[in-house]
Amino acid sequence: MPIESMKAANQIATGLVVQGFKAPLVLRDFKLIAFDMDSTLINIECVDEIADIVGRKKEVAAITEAAMRGEIGDYKESLRQRVALLKGVSETAIERIYQERLQLNPGAAELVAACKKGGLKVLLVSGGFTYFTDRLSARLGIDCTRANVLEFQNGLLTGRMLDQPWGDICDGDEKRRMLLETCALLGISPKQAITVGDGANDLPMMREAGLSVAFHAKPAVRQAAHVCIDAGGLDRLLMLFAGCDQSLT
Repeated sequence: MPIESMKAANQIATGLVVQGFKAPLVLRDFKLIAFDMDSTLINIECVDEIADIVGRKKEVAAITEAAMRGEIGDYKESLRQRVALLKGVSETAIERIYQERLQLNPGAAELVAACKKGGLKVLLVSGGFTYFTDRLSARLGIDCTRANVLEFQNGLLTGRMLDQPWGDICDGDEKRRMLLETCALLGISPKQAITVGDGANDLPMMREAGLSVAFHAKPAVRQAAHVCIDAGGLDRLLMLFAGCDQSLT
């Protein structure tokens, strides 16, 4: 079910806009859904919240915002700079962020459950950290994840990330590569994948997918996506699929 071209935007409901296709679609025509994590599947930017512990949230959040808007050319270096500012934060404090600040965005659990029921595999690809993606994966039954690994020594952050077999940092190019690799492993076309994101580093994977979804996203992402959810929860995506709950708001 490839969506070949952008056409005039069509507002399906308040804060739900599609472009390039007409609803309804059939969920089982898709075999994979890939989510970004920070500000997409969850309500926070994890790196900003960790920075808050050392009094650097304003500084780090400004870099994060610029990166998500596509105003920073070197995402990897911007992340290294932000993580360097986190040196000395304890693992106990990061666990409190997960327990006390991190919440699933509205409709996230419902959308994941509906996709799994529909036979789709679920991929979580994040420019954030495995400390959080691993926990979310177990919580939601996500099939596969890719994210960055924070380095700890004696229970404290070193301000560095650990290299992985696939590279050092999960940026936009790595998100795209992971999407394509997962599709190949499943024996499907990328056009049978749905991608959901909010920032500029999600665009490379979104451009490969058969259906791309911008969730409360930055302007460049909204412009590129097939679906824009600008109000309400992630489960509003289900309104576009035949046989799914059409009463979601």
